[in-house]
Amino acid sequence: MHSSAHYLLQGLADLGIDYVFSNLGTDHASIIEELARWREQGRPHPRFMLCPHENVAIHMAAGYAAMTGQGQAVMVHVDAGTANAAMGMHNMFRSRLPVMLMAGRAPYTVHGELPGSRDNYVHFVQDPFDIASLVRPYVKWEYTLSTGINAREVVRRGHSVMQSDPPGPVYLTLPREALTEEWEEARVRGFGEDKYGAVRAGGTDDERAGEIADALLRAEWPMAVTAYLGRKAEAVEALEELALLCGIRVYEFAPSFLGMSRDSPCFGGFDPGAAQADADLGLLLDVDVPWLPKYAAQRPDIRWLHIDVDPIKKDFPMWGFATDMRVQADCATVLRQVISLVKERADQAFHDRVRRRLAQYEAQARTRADAQARAAAKRGTRGAISPAYLCAQLSAGISQDDVVINEAIRNAPAVLGHIRRTRPLSLLGTAGGGLGYSGGMALGVKLARPGARVIQVVGDGGFHFGTPTSVYDVAQRYRLPIFTVVLDNGGWQAVKEAVLRVHPDGAAAGSNEFHARLEGESRRFDMIAQAFGAHGERVEDPDEVPAAIARCLRAVDEGRAAVLHACIGGI
Repeated sequence: MHSSAHYLLQGLADLGIDYVFSNLGTDHASIIEELARWREQGRPHPRFMLCPHENVAIHMAAGYAAMTGQGQAVMVHVDAGTANAAMGMHNMFRSRLPVMLMAGRAPYTVHGELPGSRDNYVHFVQDPFDIASLVRPYVKWEYTLSTGINAREVVRRGHSVMQSDPPGPVYLTLPREALTEEWEEARVRGFGEDKYGAVRAGGTDDERAGEIADALLRAEWPMAVTAYLGRKAEAVEALEELALLCGIRVYEFAPSFLGMSRDSPCFGGFDPGAAQADADLGLLLDVDVPWLPKYAAQRPDIRWLHIDVDPIKKDFPMWGFATDMRVQADCATVLRQVISLVKERADQAFHDRVRRRLAQYEAQARTRADAQARAAAKRGTRGAISPAYLCAQLSAGISQDDVVINEAIRNAPAVLGHIRRTRPLSLLGTAGGGLGYSGGMALGVKLARPGARVIQVVGDGGFHFGTPTSVYDVAQRYRLPIFTVVLDNGGWQAVKEAVLRVHPDGAAAGSNEFHARLEGESRRFDMIAQAFGAHGERVEDPDEVPAAIARCLRAVDEGRAAVLHACIGGI
């Protein structure tokens, strides 16, 4: 006989779950007891990693899933822990990253009728009518483990759903009485991957692949826009090959993954709006918001072909991007199909046109690189370091094997434009709108890629949201040295700019008051790192930036997390 908690752990082990990012509570008593027994017996089980705040736990799962494609588990305390993890669930849902969020539930028996019955004040106040409503907009599946006899089957079902295309979060609640039940092992069935595994998107039919190939063969000025195609390295390789073969100009808009090497002559930058004035064919490739319609002027006869794991955007109440073809499929597979057909059907005239287009793209790339170099050369002044200069210096100090997590928000263009990235999965963000993700994601990435440096670039507002005390506690305790660069502009520049876009001549503009300032000489983000044994320093003078970056990278290489608090000027 074993408790249901035993079979829950067994189910997670069956699935190959390596980590449970956790913040436990009174509802997890049976799980904690079972873990102690498993350790005594030497039984292998997922590693429980204690995170002092659920925001870090859920975003560690996000970073790990982004790098590996494998969703892990997060275990939190009833409705309170679920609420703290909800913003991360939003980010993972929008980013199509798998995770199994498991929350305990307050005991449902009051008078001691069953083992695990209520024995604490909080068991009465942490029992909402609908706990799953806290995350229901952000999950693909939800369930309550009402009995442990099917615990292994339940977690298999949740895992299959979260890993199936498009992947995403699932939510499982665990009542305390159910976890304490005991069952004979023969009665608790398990299900293998071969019988009950995830469903993957594939390619498209030959006719549609042929239509796409023929459209590219006819196009004079083809373009493509992507945001999250780069979650699969093979998709990046396929896109780069197709772009060179057909002379496609590729843009990334609000990318959550790197979609194309910045060194490719076909990489067009991050503003697809202007390119639409000339393009006669456009490909939307794994992208939710390809541009801002308010600011884009399309050529009237442009034709759009959409290839996406989720082209209908089923979780967007409104979307607003008209297309001439919609293909629900795996981008890497479809692009390979199209490459094969283009090679079969292309004639010399086509190759000559492509060669002329590529020559123009290379000239445009040189012009863009010259402009970036001029921007990076302007170092700024004391207390107002240029973000472009700082990012260029950071780029010079890291390799293409390292991973950059971009949460710079207002200064994201400096990160995207001045930190050179060429390899798949070397640049990450999130497709969600919840700030405070990059610290936890950086830890998850470091866990998945222990040999790489992981650099988190974050604004001061996002740094506040990111529960940094929890970030550096985890970084130091589990020896996950990450490098955090805080671009401190004294508040939320994005809030100010939003007001000015809507009310350019309003009272807020006249008074210069946007309720977004966070400046203050006493703010020392570097000291938060130092409080947990990490390296931290603050830099105000542009002349000191290169040496400060070098010291921080040296600390990371020696096994300590590092924070560089960079003053880039107030809003």
